[in-house]
Amino acid sequence: MGKTQRKMQPKTGEGRFTFADYETWPADKHWELIDGEAVAMTPGPGTAHQDVFNGLFYQLLTFFKEGPCRVFTEPYEFRLARPGQKESEITDVVKPDLAVVCDPSRYDGRGGTGAPDFVIEILSPSTASRDHVKKRCLYERHKVREFWLVDPGSRLVTMYRLSRASFGKADILDGEGLTQPVAAFPGLSIEFGKIFPPRPPVVREYPSAYRT
Repeated sequence: MGKTQRKMQPKTGEGRFTFADYETWPADKHWELIDGEAVAMTPGPGTAHQDVFNGLFYQLLTFFKEGPCRVFTEPYEFRLARPGQKESEITDVVKPDLAVVCDPSRYDGRGGTGAPDFVIEILSPSTASRDHVKKRCLYERHKVREFWLVDPGSRLVTMYRLSRASFGKADILDGEGLTQPVAAFPGLSIEFGKIFPPRPPVVREYPSAYRT
């Protein structure tokens, strides 16, 4: 596609857009399209988010370093066309925190052109609701084989796996000391004990009358 003239950025929720619109927005701003809605991405991840990202990325990269599967990270974007949509008509463009793609036909020199096999989104307070609802529906629609949400604050790991045409019931696990296999890739397990540091001990304060 040839160069397009950059114009003013959109406002979240102000209308329905396509990839043709998306390409005209300022390059220094980060946006996603979810069902045609422009969604501004949060600027600059916090320390906890970055620590979790680094731990996950290292384990995925180590496992997939020899094979045909590739690990992609935000801001790498995926253009997810629905049946019958031309590229300019695409209404779903996302930049997952971590994504694994095993089919080379699903990416090109500009980004992803089809659904990843495995997606992990790391939650923040401003994105948790959207990731749990809108992103889940989007990844289910485009047949992502496995989708995890990791919450650095609560240390909960929510996992969806594609069964036929839809995600089954979510598994929600405490990440404290958890080693969790990835169903989409036999032999791959994520060791959350290497990602989340041990929780500090709980210090209980007792009334002075009970102190010795």
